[in-house]
Amino acid sequence: MKKSFMKWAILLVCMAVTMPAMAQFNTKALKGAVKAVKAVTLTDAQMTEYVKEYIDWMDTHNQVCADDNEYTIRLKKLTDGLTSVEGIPLNFKVYYVIDVNAFACADGSVRIFSSLMDIMSDEELLGVIGHEVGHVAHKDSKDGFRTALLTSALKDGISSQGGKAAKLSDSQLGDLGEALVNSTYSQKQERSADDYGYEFLKSHGKNPWAMALSFQKLKKMQEEAGVQKDSKLSQLFSTHPDLDARIKRMEERATKEGIEKPAAE
Repeated sequence: MKKSFMKWAILLVCMAVTMPAMAQFNTKALKGAVKAVKAVTLTDAQMTEYVKEYIDWMDTHNQVCADDNEYTIRLKKLTDGLTSVEGIPLNFKVYYVIDVNAFACADGSVRIFSSLMDIMSDEELLGVIGHEVGHVAHKDSKDGFRTALLTSALKDGISSQGGKAAKLSDSQLGDLGEALVNSTYSQKQERSADDYGYEFLKSHGKNPWAMALSFQKLKKMQEEAGVQKDSKLSQLFSTHPDLDARIKRMEERATKEGIEKPAAE
């Protein structure tokens, strides 16, 4: 049985309705604001440290498929030649988990979940990868990570000491992971990532029809799942809104450029 992807307690920063609780909230908010300022002033070097710490933690707390595993072999073949984006080196790994998802970090770490690989063709997976790489290229992943750090700072505090990023506790890393899982991008960011992913795949000898095909599969999964809030697919759907319009854009672009659609696997 596959090891389930780590579940974190949902982080909520909310206003209480009673006056005593409100006073308590204001005191905490004031302290949190001071800590948040420290997070805002993190240098790029400190951000890099935090990203590395987070991805190392994720790789430790999830079952990473070995180099000789069939999932890893398949992913390596798919991503052959995809070595960097905008000067950022890319590295790919597979998490052997039951959840259906994928994510990319600002340092170029791309993690694909085995259950997503189970239900997607090679071309569909390439579309997902192209889109995630687009977020890395446009610094969306970096901005999202900084926002998640701020969310964590408002809870437990994140600061720097002597120019070096303070070590995060397991609790803070859990909160950070939860903030990242629940983060969303704007429609403009999503469209830009789609466009970048299209060109990225095309420039590396991959068929850019993969973008449209990946969204078509997500749409099909969405319809079959009934978009249930407690579905293991719900988070994947929430991070990929307006699928119909995005499918149409990618299809029209590939068709206009005369690119042949891959045969169904």
